[in-house]
Amino acid sequence: MSHAQNIQWFPGHMAKTRRKIGESLSLVDAVAEIVDARIPASSRNPELAGILAGKPALILLNKADLADPAATAAWMQKYKSEKILPMQVDCKTGRGLREFRPAVRQLLADRLEQYRKKGMEGKPLRVMVVGIPNVGKSSFINRLAGGSRAKVEDRPGVTRGNQWFKVADDLELLDTPGVLWPKFDDPAVGERLAFTGAIKDQVVDTETLAAALLAYLGRRYASLLQERYGFSPADIPLEEDDMLLAEDTGGTDGKEIRWGYAMLTAIGERRRMFISGGEVDTARAAAILLDEFRSGKLGRISLEWPEG
Repeated sequence: MSHAQNIQWFPGHMAKTRRKIGESLSLVDAVAEIVDARIPASSRNPELAGILAGKPALILLNKADLADPAATAAWMQKYKSEKILPMQVDCKTGRGLREFRPAVRQLLADRLEQYRKKGMEGKPLRVMVVGIPNVGKSSFINRLAGGSRAKVEDRPGVTRGNQWFKVADDLELLDTPGVLWPKFDDPAVGERLAFTGAIKDQVVDTETLAAALLAYLGRRYASLLQERYGFSPADIPLEEDDMLLAEDTGGTDGKEIRWGYAMLTAIGERRRMFISGGEVDTARAAAILLDEFRSGKLGRISLEWPEG
């Protein structure tokens, strides 16, 4: 697959996961949905809203330490205005997770009061943890459970079966495998998911992907590119007769892709990434760029903001 518009990542086990989530709802009191703070809308599975309808829910903006603080503040305000309880967290460092248990108790105050009236104080609250692949569910559970009790790996689709974890005397978590949805109606959603690594790099053209990311960064975060790679995006010329990667990816238009590819070439030149004949190794430059974006080395970047 070469274009973001062609990304339709829906293995068979994900269909099974959707069924399991629906079947397990009766076992839990609430749902904690983990999203990527850099792409809060694109990393929410639109099918989950229907499956989880009626369950009290929290939304955890994970990897908040990698996201633009101004964008995250805007998302927090949006969720609060929609009566959704949001939290900023970083599951790798544990930042913000200390507030999770109190937030669950706040969310389920009515349920706790029912337990008290029935003489069932101390009965554990049960929360289902949901989210798309590679968004940090297992790291979240490991942090709360005090050790690597959930299988964690930095690639999509590792967790396979539903697992229960007791994280406190009064709190149990149900882990579920990450699940995407059958089709991305907006190609830009697939593109953003690929930027963050939620979709395996093996199913995308990483040079096109890197060029699309650079086009976005050149518009919104030019100073970060200048600081990291030593060039100003405004100074990168676009050769109009260069039709390489000129097709519309669906998420980023062809002209923007060509501009991004010119910036990718500039990165390769400045990092002295050459192959035989002195040609710039843009595949290597793409891998470096994506890695440095995903690890936060470029700075705190958000790829989408609330509308309005």
